[in-house]
Amino acid sequence: MSEIATARRSVVAGVGSALPARRVDNAELIERVDTTDQWIVERTGIRSRYIAGDGETTASLAHDACVKALEHAGIAAAEVDLIVLATATPDQTFPSSATKVQAMLGIPDCIAFDVHAVCTGFLYALTVADSMLRSGSAKTALVIGAETFSRLLDWEDRTTCVLFGDGAGALVLRAEEGTRGILATKLHADGRHNDLLFVDGGPSTTGTVGKLRMKGREVFRHAVVNLADVLNEVLGIAGLTSADVDWVVPHQANVRILDATARKLGLPPEKVVVTVDRHANTSAASVPLALDTAVRDGRIKRGDLIVLEAMGGGFTWGAAALKY
Repeated sequence: MSEIATARRSVVAGVGSALPARRVDNAELIERVDTTDQWIVERTGIRSRYIAGDGETTASLAHDACVKALEHAGIAAAEVDLIVLATATPDQTFPSSATKVQAMLGIPDCIAFDVHAVCTGFLYALTVADSMLRSGSAKTALVIGAETFSRLLDWEDRTTCVLFGDGAGALVLRAEEGTRGILATKLHADGRHNDLLFVDGGPSTTGTVGKLRMKGREVFRHAVVNLADVLNEVLGIAGLTSADVDWVVPHQANVRILDATARKLGLPPEKVVVTVDRHANTSAASVPLALDTAVRDGRIKRGDLIVLEAMGGGFTWGAAALKY
């Protein structure tokens, strides 16, 4: 592995995640949607997803993920002075869901706000938090991706409703001197592709929440190219190569995108963390949820070089390289 210099960095002190109580497998889903288990698995790799029920919200799932991340880090909530929550499905139009999580955790005063970049949201939130920690604006941050995407789905559209689920993931970041932590991040956006993946509503247009719409074939084509490019970009910024990477933790859109991206980078599939089969696409929650899964089951260990990546509606896309 390339030598990594000592510097002030945002170190991952703890990870956590939360899922709704209700697990919905394909067999249950095909009772209400005109599709088959074979169709879903062959095209997406998805076998189940979790759907939020009454009383389960983006903020409540985010809170539960934060509690687990703080426990994992051995840090009290009172030490947190920054909360950045990535979501496209906030509890309310305003105030931010981050402030709701702050109140649930009993933190009387800290910086707290939401970031909206859909499936890339967690990478955007991580980049913002990293910049604030390295600049000295904060010392301990909760960075969260949380979604209740099921509430944006058109359950009559079998091409999209089978793809998504709900959940949350969280990281505790601390500013520390050393070789561990976030090494580099890179973000992109291209608003010309709005009509390929979007929600057909909003407070300023229809006055309604709207439903998700997607042109899957076009999104797939852009995703494979953009994700491979941004992974190479972030490794270049960090002075690393794909040979240095221990794990890739990608946005869990569908297994075909994950496989195609790994092939384009020349990465062996066993280095790619895959949870889409269990969780489906949880948008901004998918990267931290997958990271927590791989840390908890022992695959990812301290000192491993990890690359996180995602692409979402907008289009937005991005990646981060970090030494765990």
